Amino acid sequence: MAIRKIVMHPAEILEQSCKEVVRFDKKLARILDDMYDTMIEFDGVGLAAPQIGLDARIAIVDIDDDFGTIEMMNPRIIETSGEQTDPEGCLSFPGLYGEVTRPNYVMIKAFDRKGREYTLEAEGFLARAIQHEIDHLDGILFTTKVSKYLKEEELEGVESE
Repeated sequence: MAIRKIVMHPAEILEQSCKEVVRFDKKLARILDDMYDTMIEFDGVGLAAPQIGLDARIAIVDIDDDFGTIEMMNPRIIETSGEQTDPEGCLSFPGLYGEVTRPNYVMIKAFDRKGREYTLEAEGFLARAIQHEIDHLDGILFTTKVSKYLKEEELEGVESE
């Protein structure tokens, strides 16, 4: 396992739609393990493959709750409801934070590292983190959804996704 370099904005890969994962093998498992180590090293709660320079629909989220680490290959949002507005940050935009409105509830379908499809429902901060990472896979950056930028001192315990 290795710590990967975080790709910083304005790198082109951050604004492009990623390719579907078709091989669920040892290489994918190594990428997922590296992504987890990288996310932890940089104090994030989520990481998408383009953030480490890979054109692949791979993302992980771990908000330190009962769900543990959620590994998502080829995730699709099936349903959303409600609304929440909270601060967001991003490892590809160090020191930049803004208020973003997203659905409060999300249901996704995705594949795990072995290629098994699963469905997951999430609310609140976990739903926010999952949607932020899926946006990355579609080349959508949180900065396009910010209603108001925040200064660092306005943040109380905000995690970067």
